Amino acid sequence: MNKEILTNACDRAIRYLEGIGERSVAPTAAAVEKLRAFDEPLPDHETDPAETLRLLDEIGSPGTMAMAGPRFFGLVIGGSLPVTLAANWLAGAWDQNTSFYRPTPTTAFLEQVSLRWLLDVLRLPPESSGAFVTGATIANFCALAAARHGVLKQAGWNAEADGLFGAPPITVIVSAEAHPTVSKSLGLLGLGRSRVVMVPVDNQGRMLIDQLPAISGPTIICVQAGNVNTGAFDPIAEICRVAHAAGAWVHVDGAFGLWAAATPSRAHLTVGISDADSWATDAHKWLNVPYDCGLAFVRDQYSLPAAMAITAEYLPTETEHRNPADFTPESSRRARGVEVWAALRSLGREGIARLIERNCEQAQRFADQLSAAGFEILNDVVLNQVLVSFGDAEKTQRVIKELQEDGTCWCGVTVWQGRTAMRISVSSWATTHADVDCSVTAMIRIAGANDPSATVIARRDHARDRESGSSC
Repeated sequence: MNKEILTNACDRAIRYLEGIGERSVAPTAAAVEKLRAFDEPLPDHETDPAETLRLLDEIGSPGTMAMAGPRFFGLVIGGSLPVTLAANWLAGAWDQNTSFYRPTPTTAFLEQVSLRWLLDVLRLPPESSGAFVTGATIANFCALAAARHGVLKQAGWNAEADGLFGAPPITVIVSAEAHPTVSKSLGLLGLGRSRVVMVPVDNQGRMLIDQLPAISGPTIICVQAGNVNTGAFDPIAEICRVAHAAGAWVHVDGAFGLWAAATPSRAHLTVGISDADSWATDAHKWLNVPYDCGLAFVRDQYSLPAAMAITAEYLPTETEHRNPADFTPESSRRARGVEVWAALRSLGREGIARLIERNCEQAQRFADQLSAAGFEILNDVVLNQVLVSFGDAEKTQRVIKELQEDGTCWCGVTVWQGRTAMRISVSSWATTHADVDCSVTAMIRIAGANDPSATVIARRDHARDRESGSSC
């Protein structure tokens, strides 16, 4: 083993992270242009690994988006807690293909413990089965595969054995604001992206319970915990009551919103979620573990393995211990449970709650300051999402473009119920109140470039940021 190359990589990674709060969040145009250096003919001969690593760092690192830093608000991305990154490195060195317990007992057992802890902290039924997958797309896919199995089994049909040709039809009911990953999963499962029954929503994106259609026959209802734009929650308790009275399955897409259950001040948003039948979320969002790490949970502990289990003469399957491959689409898979275990053990219940509380407070801080500066907040800030309009669509898009180029922070554009807006998502352990303040200062400066009152506000806020020690 070449100890030098691993030490070199560690040193370079640490330097990258130490400087991430000082650099432009977005890579510069010059840094992106230099990526062309990677586009060379495949070498005919071996090259020095140290030189390869040097090129990767010196050309690649400046061309990255600082998603691991404190001021990336463009997507719900949490960055990586230091302990989770360290656990990820160690698990990478172990290089365990965590499909079966017998050959990989350490990582398979850590996954089992992590799932039990996750059910606890997310306040989900303790008897539920679960799976570690790549992200919310495959988490939705797995949970909906279990749902397909469950509702067709009720109708006397074995979908895994007999397919969908000739099967009883399944009605799928979704919100008009359902996330596209749900639609993608439905398409992959043969349930169709377009044959869904769509329920209207209110001005925050919440499904209107009085608009639910009559339910009969095999039915799956997909609800949302944490709208990707507003952070709003569907009325899940009421939907579960109506659905279960008719024998329907309720699936919760809670990519980041499910984590509200882990904190006292936001748990009320998740009332009734534990009544559902399956759930999808991400650990690489609000638990702040490295990419990629999604989670699927299913109340009926038999439906998920019924949809996903694998057997073959040569595979080291057994019944005494949980085999991870029986719960996911993949057989070959990395040990995602290791960094999740590290995060949960290091943070504990209180640390997880503090992380989520702080990010929600910071989202409100964004909204309060931008509103005070005269800009329109388009959503009720109930979680970590903020939508702000700087005027008409053209001006709002210009502000977002210039803010991204400015480099102080990075936010993306969205269209919410016909209004173009900047979307601010706060989900990183590294974000401080000072990061919020200096980001707001940049937003006001750019939005009010020709507005004297806004310029005065920006100068005042810049002075405050310097006094608070902000790294902006």
